[in-house]
Amino acid sequence: MMELKNTIKMMNSGDYRERFKAEYWQNVIRYRKLKEMLEKWDKGELNFTPVCPRSAYNMQIRAMTDYIAVLEARAVMEGIKLIDRQACQPGA
Repeated sequence: MMELKNTIKMMNSGDYRERFKAEYWQNVIRYRKLKEMLEKWDKGELNFTPVCPRSAYNMQIRAMTDYIAVLEARAVMEGIKLIDRQACQPGA
C-alpha cells in the first residue's frame, strides 16, 4: 500500500505528471486514514477524544472524496495513468 513517504520523489519531479500522481496519492492516503479514524469513532474504538465535532470531519471527508474524483477525471482527460486506480477509489 502506498504511503506518504513514497510520494516524495514524485512530488519533487520536474514532470508535472509525476507531481500530479503524488498529489493524487497524498489525497487518497489521507482520505483512507481519515475514513479509518471515523470508522473507529463510530465503533467507539478511538484511543483519543476528537476536538472537532463529527460534522466537521463529515464535511472534510466529502470534500476529499470530491477532490479525488476531480483528480481522477483530470487524469483521464490529460492521459495520466494513475497506478492501480481501482484500489484508490474512495470507499475501496
